Amino acid sequence: MLETGSPAPDVVLEDTDGRTFRLRDHRGGHAVLIYFMRSTSCPVCNRHVRDLIRRRDEFAAEDILVFVAVPEDRRTAAAWKTERRIPFPVLTGRLGSPHEMIGLSRKVFGAVQQSGSVLIDSQGVVRHAHGATMPVNGYRRKAITTAVQALRTRR
Repeated sequence: MLETGSPAPDVVLEDTDGRTFRLRDHRGGHAVLIYFMRSTSCPVCNRHVRDLIRRRDEFAAEDILVFVAVPEDRRTAAAWKTERRIPFPVLTGRLGSPHEMIGLSRKVFGAVQQSGSVLIDSQGVVRHAHGATMPVNGYRRKAITTAVQALRTRR
């Protein structure tokens, strides 16, 4: 898993429309928050995404772009995004799971995908990184809020 204070890796993913997403393309611009869902069918993860949607104005005011990463293929991700009316870009892996690219592996004999969140500032430094095997622990609202507030002091 990524560590707070470390440089963000050069992650390359794609969105549900097939456009390439490169984390490095956001350096010098916006901060980026990515929530990595366990799966699109996970009810707890979907609840966390709803919280992100409720908070989208808060993130926009702080110049933070929000993305949701899912382990499923692009077609499944696109159907989920449309069905749930997700206003954020939804990312999938190009050559594997987006989760693996930041260190969120499968645990418990390789059967359970970890979930988590990463906040990267506009300079490409990880300001929040958290992962968990149980989805109830994969999204720490207070920790994200604290990291967002700390971005303000770094400007």
